Amino acid sequence: MQQTRKIQRRGVKRQAKKMKISDQLKLEYKDFLTSLEVKTTNVDIYIQAFTHSSYVNEHRIRPHDDNERLEFLGDAVLELAISQYLFKNYANMSEGEMTKLRAAIVCEPSLAKIADELKFGERVLLGKGEEMTGGRKRPALLADVFESFVGALYLDLGMDAVYDFLKVNVYPKIADGAFSDMMDYKSQLQELVQREGQGQIQYKIVQERGPAHAREFVSEVWLENKLLGIGAGRSKKEAEQMAAQKALEKFTK
Repeated sequence: MQQTRKIQRRGVKRQAKKMKISDQLKLEYKDFLTSLEVKTTNVDIYIQAFTHSSYVNEHRIRPHDDNERLEFLGDAVLELAISQYLFKNYANMSEGEMTKLRAAIVCEPSLAKIADELKFGERVLLGKGEEMTGGRKRPALLADVFESFVGALYLDLGMDAVYDFLKVNVYPKIADGAFSDMMDYKSQLQELVQREGQGQIQYKIVQERGPAHAREFVSEVWLENKLLGIGAGRSKKEAEQMAAQKALEKFTK
């Protein structure tokens, strides 16, 4: 009986705890948000948006205190905000064209680049292992943090605040054509191969990884029996586009 109680007490000690946020950490994030012109009413939710699962695991914090749920929400909010912008500002653009452009804007490389420009990587709370393997610069991590930040912004200040943030940091890039070169690598590759008369292009989804709410697909692109490129993305289409991009880079070289 006594041994059982000792085991039970150890089990209680090992239970995940709620994340403790110091006043100093709150102050640092408030300053960071001010630099982004975000007037927050709840800095804690932004700290959660920048908390990677590796940090939660190392510190035995409750699993839901990481940013994965906010990332799920932010993904939907971001797609809506981009869709509305394209619908209102590109009256002559077809549904198919808007779909392609939106995909180019919200794909992992685009979001990672914007997050890097905003120095989001410097603010992420990481576990030591993730830190040592270069997590702060990893495109998938940066893209996820951008989405979780958008989710936090939506919950804190509402949709208008999301629009205001994107008006400064994303919408001008759309107007300047910053995403046009990412719209359709598959078509570019197909045209190149047809022009050279080299054979048939085939795409294969070779792997699915990650949790259901943040699934990542890996695609290979083949020219006859030759592997041209491998790409990853959060949808099968995005993975194929990234594989086509890698193939185009080979052709260019």
